[in-house]
Amino acid sequence: MRGRHEHRTIDALLNEAEVLADDYDERDVAAMRERVLADLTLSTSEPGGTDGSASPADGTAGGRAARSPSVRAPRYSTECEQAAHDLDLAVSLVLNAPEAAASLSRFVEDEECAAPQGALVFGSLLHLARYREAAQFWWQFAAGGGSRTAAFCLYLLHRRHGEFRDAEYWRAHSERLPRRPRTEGLPRPRGGTRPLLPDGVLHGLLSECHGGGRPRLPHALESVIHRLPVTDDDEDFGEIPQPARDLTRRLTAPRPRH
Repeated sequence: MRGRHEHRTIDALLNEAEVLADDYDERDVAAMRERVLADLTLSTSEPGGTDGSASPADGTAGGRAARSPSVRAPRYSTECEQAAHDLDLAVSLVLNAPEAAASLSRFVEDEECAAPQGALVFGSLLHLARYREAAQFWWQFAAGGGSRTAAFCLYLLHRRHGEFRDAEYWRAHSERLPRRPRTEGLPRPRGGTRPLLPDGVLHGLLSECHGGGRPRLPHALESVIHRLPVTDDDEDFGEIPQPARDLTRRLTAPRPRH
């Protein structure tokens, strides 16, 4: 992000979720936050852009040209509060990424494959379901497997708790990891593939971040997470939910309207 002033649509950002870890450091916090949230406002305020879910293959959000609306992102009085907000935003972007469902499926279905991107997605789900320690466990697993975005999430997580030395460790770890081509180890979604979560939920997560709130999963989806099997209490992380093989199907299943 440093040195680049062009504004991209939210769809372009979601199509390149790893950009958050590729270019993030302390000097980039405000630029990343304002650009993402400004583009979110653009994509949800124009006709036909109510859910920010246009096909990333188009290169733009439904063929629209990106503009630079005047938008201010939420500001917080402490570094810890700001890091908490930025972590929620990063997690929401991860779950909105078009590869999220495919990555999670690969993670839960292939026990022989480490699938760090799937572990990143799983940790992000746990974070929004308030399994914060378990989310950290799976992000560390993903970062150990080479996920720059997972290391970025750990950086923000430790800043949120005022653990700046640990935060700096994960920022440096992220910078040391190689940038992998998006075609390696990450299934590309085919046309018609469902997103990981319902469009309204995905849009709601980003909208909550935009308003300065604390996004979380709806109760129906949280209950899916609550029913996951857990390991015995870990000395450092407590109970750690394990990904069930049918998790992706249960998350993407259509739900009746009330």
